[in-house]
Amino acid sequence: MHLTAPATARRTEPRSPVRDADGMAVASFILGLLGLLVLNVFLGPVAIVLAAVALWRGTTRRGRAYLGLTLGVADLAVLLIAMEMSNTVSWSL
Repeated sequence: MHLTAPATARRTEPRSPVRDADGMAVASFILGLLGLLVLNVFLGPVAIVLAAVALWRGTTRRGRAYLGLTLGVADLAVLLIAMEMSNTVSWSL
């Protein structure tokens, strides 16, 4: 009778660069979308960088990466428009 599990080495496969790039594409999309509502000064550039790195690494989710890139630019555009309308360096709703 064995009360413990056998001591076999469990091999874990390393993560592929494409899988990481797919995750970055999805993250850029989510952060870009969230950045339209809050913290666009931080989330916009992060979404742009993540989308660019995902595209550079050859993601299979190119559409999401392009959407993340577009939303990141839109985040910064919303910030600039809101700053121009309120005549301040920051903005609040």
